[in-house]
Amino acid sequence: MSATQRDAAPAYSEAEKGTMDSEMPRRLEFAYPKDEKKDLYPDEKKDLAQVSALPVAELTKEKDTPAAVNRPKPAPKPKKKVSKWILWQLWFNTYRKLFTIAFSLNMIGLGLAASGHWPYAVKYQGAIVTANFNFAILMRNEIFGRLLYLFVNTFFAKWTPLKWRLGCTSVLQHLGGIHSGCAVSGIAWLLYQVITVYGQRPFEHTSLLVIGVITNITVFLTACAAIPWVRNTHHNVFERHHRFVGWTGLFLTWSFTLLTDIWEPATQTWNLNGVHFVRQQNFWFVLGMTTFIALPWICTREVPVDIELPSPKVAIVRFRRGMQQGLLGRISRSAVKEYHAFGIISEGTHAKYHYLICGVQGDFTRSLVNDPPKTLWTRELKFAGVSNTSTLYKRGIRICTGTGIGAALSTCIQSPYWYLIWIGSDQEKTFGPTISGLIHRHIEPERLLLWDSKVRGGRPDTMKILSEVYHSWQAEVVFITSNYIGNSEMMQGCKEAGIPCFGTLWDF
Repeated sequence: MSATQRDAAPAYSEAEKGTMDSEMPRRLEFAYPKDEKKDLYPDEKKDLAQVSALPVAELTKEKDTPAAVNRPKPAPKPKKKVSKWILWQLWFNTYRKLFTIAFSLNMIGLGLAASGHWPYAVKYQGAIVTANFNFAILMRNEIFGRLLYLFVNTFFAKWTPLKWRLGCTSVLQHLGGIHSGCAVSGIAWLLYQVITVYGQRPFEHTSLLVIGVITNITVFLTACAAIPWVRNTHHNVFERHHRFVGWTGLFLTWSFTLLTDIWEPATQTWNLNGVHFVRQQNFWFVLGMTTFIALPWICTREVPVDIELPSPKVAIVRFRRGMQQGLLGRISRSAVKEYHAFGIISEGTHAKYHYLICGVQGDFTRSLVNDPPKTLWTRELKFAGVSNTSTLYKRGIRICTGTGIGAALSTCIQSPYWYLIWIGSDQEKTFGPTISGLIHRHIEPERLLLWDSKVRGGRPDTMKILSEVYHSWQAEVVFITSNYIGNSEMMQGCKEAGIPCFGTLWDF
């Protein structure tokens, strides 16, 4: 369907995002299941369109009336003051801790090298530069990430102390801290190397200095493109520059490494012996960088998709084959640019299909509604998100708002020990029978709470609900998927209440 045939898809309103503030209109009572495992995988061929309503937690005897829809919006509640200690703990999270450790160790080493107290670093500057870049790229390699998650989930699930499991989840979620710490450190070491070459310019070839300066500028621009403000508000700018300028930086790093390794300052000649080159440490580090960058791309394929449009604000993209829970997929209309990540919904690895929920929020998602494609580019090997560590815990809560259900639903479908809280607007109408059917078939009413913010006049008192469910469900952890404001409020509330929680990251 062309864009001329369909009106432009509107963006979500605050009520539909589940972010409208409101007094909680009624008290909720929760019932909880026995621990026996139920049949989570009924026949996949059942007609999802036959689902007419979603199960919800039991309400008190007060009935919903049409008056609830027209109820005047109460005055917004004053924001609860959060202690500076709580805010500091949330700000100085594991990401920043890992960044601080990686960057500080490198700066200590750089200081020792610059002062002449670390002869190895003075002699092998290129090796330290490329080692940092190598490790930074490894932290973002999707295959390495999946192996790391697999190792942790296999060996530490449920039996280890809760603090250890929480620590594992936190480190896995914030590996980006090592990525950025090593990347920034690598730029600093590269600058030091270029300055050293400049200081020895009577003995160094001019081409080394020229390529060194260009390489430094290129990798610096690559890092600037990943500044949080750029990454979160100008996604396409971030991706194009971080990827394509980054690839240029890789090519220049090869050039700079080659030139510095084969130039002999003592004799002022080029050593073209290939054996000499491959014996250098930085050759193998750059080769590792290249391998880690290339590996995920060998999994890229153009695949057929079916797109369901239950409303003008949501596209449900269906792919073939089932998936384990806690994974995210990147999709694009192009083979190499403008990839966007979404949570994957699947009934399990045995299932015929998996789904992505794409809410209209930008040009790419709007195009899926206005001009649905028949095929999309994706990486067949998906990357793991924080929900993938849900297997570490005995019981947990998955709370989400709006399209966040895409990242949350699989965990609750594939495990009977996870409780789902979904805050949204007219969920069945907005998200359609496919998503409604998955919830209806696999999640019992006893571990499900759906909150329609449009009907009930806004968002509920999320911390009251979370606190009650956390204690009654005997949960060990809460996973949150929401927008920035909702995520911040719930993270602050959980931290203050002593409830272990992990929120949304805008860091991939």
